[in-house]
Amino acid sequence: MTKVLILSDSHGLTDELTVIKERHQLELMIHCGDSELEMDAKELVGFYKVAGNCDYDVRYPNEQTIELDGVTFYITHGHLHNVKQNLLGISHRAEEEKAQVICFGHTHIAGAEQVGMQLLINPGSIRLPRNRAEKTYAIMEWENPSAITVDFYTVTGKKVEGLTTQASL
Repeated sequence: MTKVLILSDSHGLTDELTVIKERHQLELMIHCGDSELEMDAKELVGFYKVAGNCDYDVRYPNEQTIELDGVTFYITHGHLHNVKQNLLGISHRAEEEKAQVICFGHTHIAGAEQVGMQLLINPGSIRLPRNRAEKTYAIMEWENPSAITVDFYTVTGKKVEGLTTQASL
């Protein structure tokens, strides 16, 4: 089983990042921006990370595309693609990168949705959630890309009921 941690918008939190990454057995860790930490902060070691609109370390890339076990991920914060208006821009950019999974933040709204052959995942925020009380992050797991599960968890590790998404790429 391949497991990927996806989180975003931690806005200065440090202890929580350490606890979350130690809580799960993971093959990959993604931070979708707005950590407000330095690129080489010890809490972010092991994460693929991108710049958010509140990140000022110029070493952060605006986007990354990575592949794991036959699944290609496009990672960006979302502010440069106007994700608060719609997801067309980010979807088109991921298509250019030949990515099936789009990981982004910026809106602080947790959710995952499959649209065609793309799976869009916004893990919400572990500091300042919007549209729900829980401070969330996501775990995506699969043995086969035709049977992907995305679960959302609170900062304390409790699974958020009603947010689980099944996808097939």
